Amino acid sequence: MTDTSEPYVPPRPSKLWSVAALARTLRQGDGDLLSLLPGSAFRMDIGTLGYSRRSIFLLNDPGLIRQVLSDDGSTFPKSDLMVNALEPLIGGSIFVTDGDTWRRQRAMIDPAFSHMRLNLAFASMHAAVEDRLAWLSEMAATRTAFSLDLAMSHLTADVICRTVFSTSLDTGVAKDVFDDFVIFERDVAQVQIWRLIVDPAWTAVRQDDHVLEACARIRRHLGDLTDTHLDDKTGRFNDIASAVIAARDRDTGAAFTRDELIDQLGVFFLAGHETSASALTWAFYILAVRPEIRARVRAEVQERAGAGPLGIDDVRNLPFVRSFFKEVLRLYPPITFMPRVAQRAVVLGRRKLRRGALVMIAPWTLHRHERYWRDPDRFDPERFLGEREKEIESGTYIPFGQGPHTCIGAGFASLEAALIIASLVRDFDFEVAGTAPVRPVARLTTRPAQEISVRVRRHRA
Repeated sequence: MTDTSEPYVPPRPSKLWSVAALARTLRQGDGDLLSLLPGSAFRMDIGTLGYSRRSIFLLNDPGLIRQVLSDDGSTFPKSDLMVNALEPLIGGSIFVTDGDTWRRQRAMIDPAFSHMRLNLAFASMHAAVEDRLAWLSEMAATRTAFSLDLAMSHLTADVICRTVFSTSLDTGVAKDVFDDFVIFERDVAQVQIWRLIVDPAWTAVRQDDHVLEACARIRRHLGDLTDTHLDDKTGRFNDIASAVIAARDRDTGAAFTRDELIDQLGVFFLAGHETSASALTWAFYILAVRPEIRARVRAEVQERAGAGPLGIDDVRNLPFVRSFFKEVLRLYPPITFMPRVAQRAVVLGRRKLRRGALVMIAPWTLHRHERYWRDPDRFDPERFLGEREKEIESGTYIPFGQGPHTCIGAGFASLEAALIIASLVRDFDFEVAGTAPVRPVARLTTRPAQEISVRVRRHRA
């Protein structure tokens, strides 16, 4: 039984001095950037992260972060490391572009995630959750252990398939896309520690052939899914893909080309399922080991929504569920780092940055900064309830980014997470099945180093 008498500090790397942190990262050999962060990273406003040929600066000052994220891309474009990693999959999409190209794409895509569109998408979200509840019933009946990470990835991928393309994940094409995404997010070479230290800026990173092959298969399958909408003459689709296909450039009236559609819809699949799966994996791990939090979530759902189907208004009326998920996002932000690169020599705050310097905005360190958060490593959903939420300093909580680059799917992700947490916790108790220690790592998103094995029991009121 978990001891609930002490404040809960969920898994995190210990805070070491810089040389020891580097030695730990090299010893682990898995390229985890979280282990590379020294203890000083959680106290500094702006400073260097060790030594590298290009120089790496970490920002924790909210004003400087706002300055960088508000840049039009002329001074602080998106990092070449991130662009190199993602281009084979999502081409010149909104996730990697800057400047006028980014503004054109954002203006065309925004309506697909409007409030009205979310209301329409909710039914598809709900259908995916109902299928997952049926699967969990089978797991509960047999007491079969399963991977929490893969279960959340499957569920959120199913939500994306249904809301973007009006097809469930278990159809052949959608299943193949999911399987190849697993390969991509596991093996994509976004950052290799040694190369980060010795390579100059803008050094191309070669992706392994099997990763490039997975990207090619994903794009081919996304093209097939897109074609079902492009070839439709009946107007039977009313989903996110159809909204993006109907979008027009406000100046020229041009639509996205087929390749551009694959780029943008690939982003929705990548960001929409992987980031949500990351956060929900941590959410259900915490619910599994902290029964008092699980009981409070369940009590709120039962009190406000009862035992019947959860409607969109019910899901939006769950303040503790919402605060619980916000605290999960604080301690385990899905996008661990938001890297930018100095396009030219520039002064940022008190520091001079040379051309090519890597500028790391890290929600992981900002959300755990000792100046901005009381007991920063403690899991405390009360931070986001009532008057306490007003105490949070502006710009210190950025799980979805900030300013013009705020994640386009933030509202979608928040609604989806609340529905999934409320639905699954109302019916099931999650229990950790394995004994291996849980360690977070920064890969494409913030994930456990090893998959977390769990079992479920059906809750009896």
